[in-house]
Amino acid sequence: MTPQEVSPGLVVQRFVPPLRLSDFKLIAFDMDSTLISIECVDEIADAVGRKAEVAAITEAAMRGEITDFKDSLRRRVALLKGVTVADMERVYSERLRINPGAAELIKACQAAGLKVLLVSGGFTYFADRVKARLNIDFARSNILELESGPNCGMLTGRLVDQCWGDICDGAEKRRTLLEVASLLGIAPEQCIAMGDGANDLPMMGAAGLSVAYHAKPKVREQAMVAINEGGLDRLLEVLL
Repeated sequence: MTPQEVSPGLVVQRFVPPLRLSDFKLIAFDMDSTLISIECVDEIADAVGRKAEVAAITEAAMRGEITDFKDSLRRRVALLKGVTVADMERVYSERLRINPGAAELIKACQAAGLKVLLVSGGFTYFADRVKARLNIDFARSNILELESGPNCGMLTGRLVDQCWGDICDGAEKRRTLLEVASLLGIAPEQCIAMGDGANDLPMMGAAGLSVAYHAKPKVREQAMVAINEGGLDRLLEVLL
């Protein structure tokens, strides 16, 4: 089916809108540049004067030019060595903004009976706070290793392994979506997955409805819904 612009900046393909929101039971969101306005790793790197170097790796990974997300993340995190907790607090308080329409979309989904999952290649320092701010039900992200130092600690440049694995990459995002769906007793077809970068494609491919938000070209091409202008709540324009 040829992509169709149903209204300015809102493109659909492979289905005819509207769909019923209540037919879905879980919505999964990427965090950086999807739920929030920044790439946290790039902004943290700014504290040690390495933003340009880290951002170049982030951009290449998001476009899918670096196919090993785990390696790209380890390279970026290594460049964060010496960043303090105080530096990260400033990123959270001064730079991190919830994207337009995020709260409205989440409220509408929960009112329709959906659970909400945040699944991120970013970091728990930010993801856990975003989860609390937006009343999100489940979250999975990566833990930055800290060592004692000034301002409550400093980053070592490494990540902490968790019970489910080492790094939340594209494959882990997909696995988490399917794991939460299984816990809820629902089918993958009853899931919505929303993201903007190449590492979101595996979970978007597993879901019944895939949504690209201000995304890279490769992601827009593969998504069933592409929100290219406006807020996250524009998804509600194709859901009853």
